Amino acid sequence: MNQLIAPYGGTLVNLIDPAKGEALKQEALSLPSLDLDWRQQCELEMLMTGAYSPLAGFMTQAQCARVEAEQQLDDGSFWPLPVSLVSRQKAAAELKAGDRVALRDGEGFMLAVLTISDAWENQGVWHLGGAVEGVALPPHPDFVALRATPLELRALFAKRGWRRVVAWQARQPMHRAQFEFCLKSAIENEANLLLHPQAGGDITDAPAYFGLVRSFIAIRERFPVASTQLSLLPAPPREASAQALLLRAIVARNYGCGLLIAGGEHQTDGEYRRGIDLDQPEGAASLTRLAEAIGVRLIAYPRMVYVEDRAEHLPESEAPAGARQLTLSGEEFQRRMQSGLKIPDWYSFPEVLAELHRQSPPRERQGFTVFFTGLSGAGKSTLARSLAARLMEMGGRCVTLLDGDIVRRHLSSELGFTKAHRDINVRRIGFVASEITKNRGIAICAPIAPYRQTRRDVRAMIESVGGFVEIHVATPIETCEGRDRKGLYAKARAGLIPEFTGVSDPYEVPEKPELAIDTTGLGIDEAVQQILLKLEHEGYLR
Repeated sequence: MNQLIAPYGGTLVNLIDPAKGEALKQEALSLPSLDLDWRQQCELEMLMTGAYSPLAGFMTQAQCARVEAEQQLDDGSFWPLPVSLVSRQKAAAELKAGDRVALRDGEGFMLAVLTISDAWENQGVWHLGGAVEGVALPPHPDFVALRATPLELRALFAKRGWRRVVAWQARQPMHRAQFEFCLKSAIENEANLLLHPQAGGDITDAPAYFGLVRSFIAIRERFPVASTQLSLLPAPPREASAQALLLRAIVARNYGCGLLIAGGEHQTDGEYRRGIDLDQPEGAASLTRLAEAIGVRLIAYPRMVYVEDRAEHLPESEAPAGARQLTLSGEEFQRRMQSGLKIPDWYSFPEVLAELHRQSPPRERQGFTVFFTGLSGAGKSTLARSLAARLMEMGGRCVTLLDGDIVRRHLSSELGFTKAHRDINVRRIGFVASEITKNRGIAICAPIAPYRQTRRDVRAMIESVGGFVEIHVATPIETCEGRDRKGLYAKARAGLIPEFTGVSDPYEVPEKPELAIDTTGLGIDEAVQQILLKLEHEGYLR
């Protein structure tokens, strides 16, 4: 091989034409706009830079259907997954074929113009397809020196004389086993190595990728400088699957890599998570053959074990008989990280662990949210206030009380008590709590929060940045009515208060709360002590 592998389809797509930029910006002033979240921006960036070559825009409904049914583009070439612009915005529902719409980031920065070829709804979500005319890539204030488009990386490879490149596209930190396997794979294939962590993320919405990137910066120093390159891949996260792996192979080729290491990460979702899974059939052809049709050779990451007698990681199948073999599952690694327990030296490098601890410290140093939910009169506010006082007595971390009445007065004063408004109120509480949690504080929330899906969404929002402890104050409605000093239940039963939780509007009981407390015959001090013991058991307090 005397030159880099050609882009998939033969030509590297570039959807940004500087000569048209100003004209598109002026035109966009009179066009409807769609604001893209960071995942949508990632997808758009992959299109505009040619990482998804030969695609020149988002797929139409017919094109998506053909890809799902036959895994083919219009010209018959292989393609594994649909790529459409997915939006829940009301403005998307008003678009139709022939319309042009400006695509912007959350701050209104102009990214591209999409000419709608097709717009369709699927389960309440709008999908848009059509040609994209790029204006600018999404602005990235972080890790600027580590960002390169396929064209820029290909130019760098050519300048360095690289002709054969193997890619490691990671969305998890690299530890010793992966380090040794990547190094070995590059040497055995006489190839250079591209460390290409999938760093699609957002400063406020998905900050965890900062720790991932810093861990790669730390481990980069252990690789040979002359044959290793670190660059960030702005790909949106996808569930592990055969199709997602094949799309990664196309992306690797477009960045100039003819080899891709598959597997090697601890994933709890999806199939085809490990390299050994490549041996499983995928329809009429194996994944390996499909990847070869794309033009990329997959290197299967095997099950690795640490052979103590030889002080090295080896594929399980190559470990000497009778040798002492050590492994550490991803779940056990996370448990030890959260608990502040020692990670064996053979598992990871100290500088990598230091960066991961900075991003996700042990639980006793993490921020967390205690989220009370229950009927009106159940005792949520009293428990929340008492818990806040006890935690403030202990000191060590800032504590913020987000009681329902407090939030209504200061954050949601314009909202009523319809189902939609109550949903908005709880999501606001969740957002504020996530910001407190992200910054290592303690948020104590005490809304009624009657709807299960809203609570799930709040949990997901907060667990991405810290801890979440849901406490169901499971006091029966009879007790709540007996405590009702304001007579709200009586008014609700008389029809004077519409949509009152527990009477004329349902309360959806939590599925798996961390703790359930019935305050009917329980003193406040005793209940708060139960909560403190739970927080200690979960590792948030010491």
